[in-house]
Amino acid sequence: MGYLMAPSALVRITMLREHLEDLPHFPLPSPFSVRYYEPGDVDTWLRIQRAAEVHRPLDRTVFDRAFGPDEAALGARQCFLCGPDREAIGTATAWCDHDYHGRPYGRVHWVAILPAWQGQGLSKPLLCEVCNRLRQLHHQRAYLVTHTARIPAIRLYLRFGFRPDIRTDEDALAWDEVRGRGVQLD
Repeated sequence: MGYLMAPSALVRITMLREHLEDLPHFPLPSPFSVRYYEPGDVDTWLRIQRAAEVHRPLDRTVFDRAFGPDEAALGARQCFLCGPDREAIGTATAWCDHDYHGRPYGRVHWVAILPAWQGQGLSKPLLCEVCNRLRQLHHQRAYLVTHTARIPAIRLYLRFGFRPDIRTDEDALAWDEVRGRGVQLD
C-alpha cells in the first residue's frame, strides 16, 4: 500500500538539455549513412517504429498527430539512418515545440532503430545527427520524452547531457524508479 506506481509500469519521463553546445561527437561508421524525409517515408517511419516499439501499437494516425502534414518541415527535420544496403534501419526527428513550459525548445522525437541493428552503437551517431540538426535549425535547447522502461535509451540521453525534468511528485517517483534500476543521474 502507498505504492503509487508498479515498478514495471510504462511511465513517461521528460529530459532536458538546456543548451546545444558541446555536444558529444560520435561519427557514423562506414558504410552507414543518413538521409532526410522524402515523400512516401511515412511507411518507412511506420515500419521502423512498429518493429522497435514493443509497448504500444502504432498506425498512421500516430504519425499524423506527431508531425502533421508539412512535408517541407519533415524534409528538414526527420532523419533516417540507412544500413549498408541503403535501406532505412533507424529514425529520429529534430522536431520543435514553440511553447514547452513557456519557452521554445527543440525536441528529439521518436528515436528508433530496428531490433536487428540495436546494440551496435548506431543510436549514438543518430542522436548526434538529430541534435546537430536542431542546432542548425537555430534551436538553443532541447527536450525529449521517453519511458522508465527504456533504460538503455535513458543512459544514452544522459551521456548526451540531457537531465531529468522533474516538475511534479509523480516525476520524482518515476525518476526514483529509474535510479532504482541502476541508472546514475548525477
